[in-house]
Amino acid sequence: MSAFEEPGDPSDDALDPEEGEISVLPIDGVLDLHTFSPKEIKSLIPDYIEACLERGITEIRIIHGKGIGNLRRTVHALLGRHPRVVGFRLCGPLLGGWGATEVTLDPNAGGDGTSG
Repeated sequence: MSAFEEPGDPSDDALDPEEGEISVLPIDGVLDLHTFSPKEIKSLIPDYIEACLERGITEIRIIHGKGIGNLRRTVHALLGRHPRVVGFRLCGPLLGGWGATEVTLDPNAGGDGTSG
């Protein structure tokens, strides 16, 4: 089972995360990291970016929380190295302020860092 689903897909077959199973994430351009462990972030974010681009989503929001900033710094480091990320910045106050990051993706960049 894929960890991602199309918006509007039935999620009745999603497995219960409390039972140690993988739950299905909607691909809607908003990724809330509160339910993930820090060790999952390094693979989750690139996978989510690719899933969004496959669906034509080029503007995403990653909710990392405010805390002491460790997760935010990890997210920003990953985004800064990703070849499909054009830019990113902290969200405005209505979308989470410094607890979330807005990301702009390049649908035309190659996954290897080249264009086209």
